[in-house]
This record gives sequence, C-alpha cells and structure tokens, in this order.
Amino acid sequence: MRRRKLVNRVLLYLVLAAFAVIYIYPFLLDTGTAFKTESDAAANPLSPIPQHSVLTAFSELEQQDFLRWLANSVVVAVFVTLGRVVFDSMAGYALARLRFRGRGGVFAAVIAVMAVPSVVLLIPTFLVLRELNLFNTYPGMILPLMTDAAGVFIMRQFFLTVHPSIEEAAKIDGAGIFRTYWSVVLPMARPALITLMILSFQGSWNNFSMILVAHSSPNLDTLTTGVGRLVSGELGAGSQYPLQLAAALAMTIPVAIIFFVFQKYIMRSGEGAIKE
Repeated sequence: MRRRKLVNRVLLYLVLAAFAVIYIYPFLLDTGTAFKTESDAAANPLSPIPQHSVLTAFSELEQQDFLRWLANSVVVAVFVTLGRVVFDSMAGYALARLRFRGRGGVFAAVIAVMAVPSVVLLIPTFLVLRELNLFNTYPGMILPLMTDAAGVFIMRQFFLTVHPSIEEAAKIDGAGIFRTYWSVVLPMARPALITLMILSFQGSWNNFSMILVAHSSPNLDTLTTGVGRLVSGELGAGSQYPLQLAAALAMTIPVAIIFFVFQKYIMRSGEGAIKE
C-alpha cells in the first residue's frame, strides 16, 4: 500500500509539473524571443532560448512611442482603479446595508450586467462618447471603465460578512451612514479592496476593446492599442517578432509585480470578524 501511494503521488506530481510547463511555456517563449535577433526568431520560433541574447528589440521600442504608450496606460489604469475602489465600494455597501425600495431589483440588474459580454457594449459606448464630445479624450477612455458590476458584487459580498453590531455601535456614537461606511466599515474591507484594486488595475491595464473604441489618435494609444498596431504591421514591415514580444513582456511585468506583491491579501478571511 505504501509503494502504491508513493507511485500515485509521483504520477500526480508529474502530471501537475507537465501542466505547469504547458501553462508557463508561452511566457518563457515570450521572454526568450524578446532577446532574439530577427533571423533567430524566424529560424527557431518555438525555442525559448535565444542563440545570442541581444537588446535590439528593447532599444527599438523607444522609436515606437513606447514611453507615450506606457504613460497613457498608467494614467488610465490609475484613475480607473481609484474610481472603481471608491464607486464600487460605495455601491456595494448600499446594496449590502441600506434598506430602500427596489434594492433587490438593482442587485439583480448588477448580476445581469455581469452576464453581458463586453463586446456588446462597444458600439453603444462609442455612440455615447461621440454625442458627449468625449471621443479622443482621456475622460472618454477612463469614464466608461470607472465602475464595473463584478467590483460591486465583490464589495457587497464582503460587507455582508461584517457583523451588524459594529455599525450599531458606530450609530450609538453618533456616526451617520456615510461616516460609518468611511471610517468604520471601509477600513475593515482591506482584503476586498486590495482584491478589487488588483483586478481593476489588471483589467484597465490590459483592456483593448474599450480603449480602442474610445480614441483614434495615435497620441492616446495605450500599451494594448500600441502593441496592437505593432502586431498588425501598421508601424513597420516584416514579422518583428522580437519587437512585438519585447513590448508584450514590458507590458506584462508591472501587472505581474503588483499581483505577486499583493496576492497574500486577496480575499484573506477574518478581517471583518469580531469576538463575542
């Protein structure tokens, strides 16, 4: 029995290792190709190990307005993240604690919005931005992304876990609804807020379709639309695989760093508990 258990465990680890290699291989290929030459990338497209490591692709990024793309992505991601943290948490608290007519219908509408594919909203968003003269502006790229149904759902579910006695004690001390939310309940929601922050930053940083319909000026390109132009061949001739994957690698690193730094805080339980 011990030998059989040992064999089963070894087989399980081998299967998990195989899946891990399959999962991580595209990223390794991206990283290796970014340091290849054009000829090396064309001759060995599936090899993650460059024959001669060069930084040519990264130096060429400076000639492709990469810094402008990076700055635009930072602006959009920061404002969208701040907006979602504020508005999604406020909406989630209202749906979790406030008693008003139609609350169930509003929450059902939020759940329904989560089921709607984002591509369905592209044309309506474009038409609204044109009518409001927000097309080809930073507000036009930011405002449509400043709230999302998933964030409202996450915050509502967390606020429901906070014991009502905490808010009752705040009301006895004279705190109003907003003061209770801002000074008492919100600091306890740190795990949910960090989760929302990470998801919002990743979503806005990697967003392509909504950013694409919000502008047509190259000066407003973010990393996603700028790299999209590289992939489509609009900004140069040839395959440019090292250049494209170097841009993709540089675009991935900030999000990966933020995720690994804050991953231990994601939805960590027990933050809102009290002792009876």
